[in-house]
Amino acid sequence: MSAKQKQLQAFERLLNIMDDLREKCPWDTKQTIQTLRHLTIEETYELGDAILDNDLNEVKKELGDLLLHIVFYAKIGSETNDFDMADVCNDICEKLIHRHPHIYSDVVVKDEEEVKQNWEKLKLKEGNKSVLEGVPRSLPALVKASRIQDKVKGVGFDWEEPHQVWDKVQEELQELQVEVESGNQDKIESEFGDVLFSMINYARFLNVNPEDALERTNKKFIKRFQYLESKADELGKPLMDMTLAEMDVFWNEAKKL
Repeated sequence: MSAKQKQLQAFERLLNIMDDLREKCPWDTKQTIQTLRHLTIEETYELGDAILDNDLNEVKKELGDLLLHIVFYAKIGSETNDFDMADVCNDICEKLIHRHPHIYSDVVVKDEEEVKQNWEKLKLKEGNKSVLEGVPRSLPALVKASRIQDKVKGVGFDWEEPHQVWDKVQEELQELQVEVESGNQDKIESEFGDVLFSMINYARFLNVNPEDALERTNKKFIKRFQYLESKADELGKPLMDMTLAEMDVFWNEAKKL
């Protein structure tokens, strides 16, 4: 049996199990597309964590959980005669073929950037009124900002050089400082948002994913702070009773680890 045959066999097995669960399991029977939504989001974040940790075994498990959700949605869709797993697969196949004319027709591209530009142009031809229609409203703000910038870049709305973006960051910081000194909270929030947006833009020019970069810092901070907590526990002294100077000793130790 070839590798592809084994994969198809495994996928068929999952489809059959989903049929059984939907028919026989009280919990699975009651689920709807709406009730699964928050669980799917949670599974996606768990996959993201596994990827950031570079834990490939965990990535495999989380991919399975996410695949189960896709199969689950398709099963529910088949019960209402709206769509089934074949429709889901065929739709994405047709989309991929249509949006890769450099593979499936005689279009020639010179690099990855031109592929992205063609992708956005094709989406507009498909009926999208705006290149930003493909940015989900419920995306976290930081991720949404990255996607917005990436989308408009695809149609040529972008800075030419990294130093121009850095100059913009400096400009936004100065404007923020002005509003901080004025004390207008609404304007402070607005300018702070502009600073974040410009920093995310600069990250793109540095080939840095801002979401991944921030999450790495989150994990680093958590690890160091938990080291601090463990040292305080060894001393039998609550953190709230320690001075900042005392905490700094253990914080600097954690940084060296």
